[in-house]
Amino acid sequence: MTNRSVRAVFISDIHLANPNSQVALLEEFLRNTEMETLYLLGDIVDLWKLSTRKGRWSRQHEAILKLILAKAHNGTKVVYVPGNHDPFFRHFADTTLGPISVEHEAIHTSATGERYLLLHGDRFDDDIYCGHFWWHLGEWAYESIVTLNRHLNRVRALFGRPYWSLPGALKVRSKKARAYIESFETKVIDYARSQGVQGVICGHIHQGTLRICNGFVYANDGDWVESCTALLEHQDGSLELLQVPHAATQPGMRLHPAMSPKQATALHSQAH
Repeated sequence: MTNRSVRAVFISDIHLANPNSQVALLEEFLRNTEMETLYLLGDIVDLWKLSTRKGRWSRQHEAILKLILAKAHNGTKVVYVPGNHDPFFRHFADTTLGPISVEHEAIHTSATGERYLLLHGDRFDDDIYCGHFWWHLGEWAYESIVTLNRHLNRVRALFGRPYWSLPGALKVRSKKARAYIESFETKVIDYARSQGVQGVICGHIHQGTLRICNGFVYANDGDWVESCTALLEHQDGSLELLQVPHAATQPGMRLHPAMSPKQATALHSQAH
């Protein structure tokens, strides 16, 4: 994969300690991407998983943290906004953990002056809460589907079949899932607008998105459990959502933009 240099990278929902975390793809992406600022928008370490017997911590997971720290020590500004799976680190908000700044929420100013509110997104869970039982059932069901998806794609790879996302297919077909995502996006956008910014960048729902909503930029950088996406800001201020392919049958690893730099620049201009 060709080395790239960008102004900022936004990633979230890595879920280190979760066996389903796609750490190999993330490590390759980080090693081949240079950035002035790296924003970690929550759920970096899955403390929920670590508190159960289902959590697994490997050298690959440790390597991700070491790589992030190495970038911070070598001049990359690293800002960490904890999420609901790593809430312990919210106790360190407005301070630093070594070379890493920790914030409840943050503001990123683009190369052309747009201000983006950065947050994880779990603060809106209470507004779209479906009840204690159904919430835990949903968490269990999602984890089960993602685990099944991991094993299913190992079998597909043996037969030379490309990666296929079972969770993604179910989200598209589920009216309840689509309604939840739409409600989440509405809550996030309304809150961000009230803060006087031109856009918002978040994570939490594992649904990478980059779009304009009535002149307001909404971006979700996705996750590294299911879709493996990152949001980039290029030197000209344009935004690009990248997806790393999972398919083991592909020679090497290539980044496929969900929105090309040219399209991102057009979107960026549309926001004015």
